[in-house]
Amino acid sequence: MVRGQPGPVLRRAGVVGSPVAHSLSPVLHRAAYAELGLRGWSYDRAEVGSGGLARHVAGLGPDWVGLSVTMPGKEEALALADVAGEEAVAVGAANTLVRGEAGWSAHNTDVHGLTAALHEAGVGRAGRAVVVGGGATARSVVVALHALGVDRLTCCVRDDLRPATRELTERIGMVTTVRLLAEGIPLGGVDVVVSTLPGGAPAPPVVGTTGRLPVVMDVSYDPWPSALGTAVLSATGGRVQVVRGTRMLLHQAVRQVELMTGRPGPTAAMDRALSRHLAAEATS
Repeated sequence: MVRGQPGPVLRRAGVVGSPVAHSLSPVLHRAAYAELGLRGWSYDRAEVGSGGLARHVAGLGPDWVGLSVTMPGKEEALALADVAGEEAVAVGAANTLVRGEAGWSAHNTDVHGLTAALHEAGVGRAGRAVVVGGGATARSVVVALHALGVDRLTCCVRDDLRPATRELTERIGMVTTVRLLAEGIPLGGVDVVVSTLPGGAPAPPVVGTTGRLPVVMDVSYDPWPSALGTAVLSATGGRVQVVRGTRMLLHQAVRQVELMTGRPGPTAAMDRALSRHLAAEATS
């Protein structure tokens, strides 16, 4: 090796999905590798559309140890894995693939990321919640909310709740009401609202803004402020705490680092790198 040049890449990981160019996962994972002194580890992005994950994984060399999987590949990730973690099975989707001696294992760290981010925002035990959207990420939200004690749930969807999401809420015993997005997102008397709508989606109406108001989390983080966050703050006169999805992203990435490297995820170092990146984005 020539002095001054980087050494060989020994381990590779990355994030896959579509679109993926905006993903902040490289910022977080690379910061973790630097903090942990993992020289020779790399983390990159790859555009992988619906139906393409199995082919992408089959083409990975032996130096690949893990993948972060974003939409639309979370259900595909679970299907192609040789083994799966309990939360991935419960949700029916995985956001993490880790290569081991037994092949690829599927995990869902979104549940941990959501729970940690909501705790960070001051949400302890909760009883009533609203989930906006009904897909794979919404199911992760349902499992996280269940762990916080939520037993009454309103799902706001465009037309009807997906069968897998309905089956999940019934299986864990949540009393669930389905509401059309066009009818508005109810805020009054709710402990927490979590939106899983894609970034850039128009904000549904916001209703019921009197009385006790919830913490609102938008798992989307680009663009920011989101249309939903802006609508909630406007409707409530700024009386609601709106949490950006980067908090969930941070905590789920910490767990991914642990799974892929076998080392404790350096939360503080990853948070600092994320904060610096977001501050630079805001001023560019």
